[in-house]
Amino acid sequence: MRKVLVSALMILGLNGTLMAAQSAEERIVAQLKKVNQGIPVASVKPAAMGGLYEVTLGSGETLFSDPQGEYFVVGQLYRYSDDDGFVNLTEKKAAVTRAQKIAAVAEDDKIVYAPAGEVKATINVFTDTSCPYCRKLHEEIPALNKMGVQVNYLAYPRAGFGSPAYKEMVSIWCESAGKARADAMHSSKTGGKVATKTCTNPVMQQMALGQSVGVNGTPAMVLDDGTLIPGYVPAERLAAMLELK
Repeated sequence: MRKVLVSALMILGLNGTLMAAQSAEERIVAQLKKVNQGIPVASVKPAAMGGLYEVTLGSGETLFSDPQGEYFVVGQLYRYSDDDGFVNLTEKKAAVTRAQKIAAVAEDDKIVYAPAGEVKATINVFTDTSCPYCRKLHEEIPALNKMGVQVNYLAYPRAGFGSPAYKEMVSIWCESAGKARADAMHSSKTGGKVATKTCTNPVMQQMALGQSVGVNGTPAMVLDDGTLIPGYVPAERLAAMLELK
């Protein structure tokens, strides 16, 4: 009996040593994997607030954890200072990541409506051809272009793979990059027909990109600095937000 007890204590001691040897980041990931092996943990880093770790998931969501991975908070971290006021640190970091991800999209994979003159600002719009408010925003492109705003479309078929909007957007993206593709999108947005085509295309890849940066509906706009604006915004109000007036 004594030998069994000693052996058990040795095993417990070894496990304790192994746990102690784990870094806080490793412990947090291990705890999350106990909940669900499929949880996509993108990164675990010390948070701006001492004693907390910031956990970024592959979906773009952010959690905060204690070093043991025992307590988790889902939400956003704010900091107040007399100089800057109330700052959303979580959104500030997310905006940087969004801007980087959008910048990584190949120009030929976007549908671009550029102003005739100087480009003063760019908005990247996740759009769906079946979305009424996306069509409303599309009507505003001439006004936006006139104010120097370039509009880049990215695909976001809300109903997912195989849906009518998905198939139509595949047909649009299978047009030649540039004017032909922009014309096909314009035709779709204004009630016209689009010739059915198939090809290797970025439609679902762009939808996944949208989900990873926090898009959950259309239209959704990402500004140059990574700010995410969900929903339709009239051209005049958008110009004010872009400080063009």
